[in-house]
Order: sequence, then structure tokens, then C-alpha cells
Amino acid sequence: MSDILEITFLSLQVSTIATLVSLLIGLPFGTWIALGHFRGRSFLLSIINTGMALPPVVVGLVVAMTLWRSGVLGGLRLIYTPWAIIIAQTIIAAPVVTGLTAAALEALDPRLQQQLLGLGASRPQMVWHLWREARLPLLAALMAGFGSVISEVGASMMVGGNIRGQTRVLTTAIVLETSKGEFEKALALSALLLTLTYLVNLALTAIQQKGARK
Repeated sequence: MSDILEITFLSLQVSTIATLVSLLIGLPFGTWIALGHFRGRSFLLSIINTGMALPPVVVGLVVAMTLWRSGVLGGLRLIYTPWAIIIAQTIIAAPVVTGLTAAALEALDPRLQQQLLGLGASRPQMVWHLWREARLPLLAALMAGFGSVISEVGASMMVGGNIRGQTRVLTTAIVLETSKGEFEKALALSALLLTLTYLVNLALTAIQQKGARK
């Protein structure tokens, strides 16, 4: 029982941190893309859209090579630690949050920017008001980012190593139990993962609906 609680807590911890870091990256970056007019914007959007479908195993391979002892960041000794999983999951979630943020802001009435600036709002104030107007789709972007990492297994397995008591999360534990033929345990862990994902998204949906009524 203690092992299950430990695995569940670690899964929630690394995925939450990765999602929040992705939000810190994706919100301003997506805003810049949505509001900016510069050469190469379409190409950049295509790269981000491609990143939204980036295979987790490819991310795991690149992160593992970077954090390996002979890698560029090997001296940090992050391979097979929770931080390695957080890095990999952040790379997976960041394009999702960025792309959906850009789409949410682009969907707003383009005249809203001019109206805010015409009323004397500074650019930071204008961006803040645009975020408030798009708060519901932005929350959906956050939910999508969390969903993309809480359920991934390839990258977590490659950079974390599925080490008991250190880097084993729910998805990698499910793979382990399945490989051992312990299907009842695998199903129980799967049900726990689904429940955890449902509860997190239920909380975010409640916040989303509360915001819609304002």
C-alpha cells in the first residue's frame, strides 16, 4: 500500500511541476506568437504544431542522450532522477500549451487589442485583459498539457529508469506489472491512474465552469 501511495504521489508531483513549467513557458511564448507580426511566424507555428504531436520516446531519447554521463549535461547527474522525468515531460507539454494558447488568443476579436490600447492600457495591461478574456480556453490548454504528461510512459521509462522508490510512476509501474504477467495489479494501477486524471480534470473543469458564469 505504501508503495502505491509513493508511486501515485510521485506521478502527481512530477506531472504537476512539468505542467506548471510548461505554462510558464507556453503562456508568454504563445501570446507572443498570437500577437506578433514577424517573418517566419507561419513556419514557427508549424514547428509548434508538430511539437504538439512529438512522440514521447523521441523526447526520452534526446533527454537521455543529453543527461547521460557523456552527454552535454551529464555533469549534473540528473539521469534516472525525478528531475529527468520533469524535464522530459516539460518538453512534451510545452508545445501543447504554447499552441493552444496561441490559438485561444487568435480566436479573440482582433478589434479588442485596439480598443484596449485606445483606452490607454499599456501593452502588459492589454495582454492581461486578453488572458482574462481567453481564460476558459487557456485553462483547457493547461488541462491538455497535464493530460499529455500524466499518461505518457516512454519518456519516463527512458530517462527515469523505473527505479523503485525513486523514479517509478504509475505509467511505468503499469508496464512493469504487465511484463510480469501481474494483470490484476496492472489493472488496479490503471484504474488509479484514470481516477487521478479524472479528479484533477474535474477540479479544473469546476474552475472553468465557475469562470464561465462570471
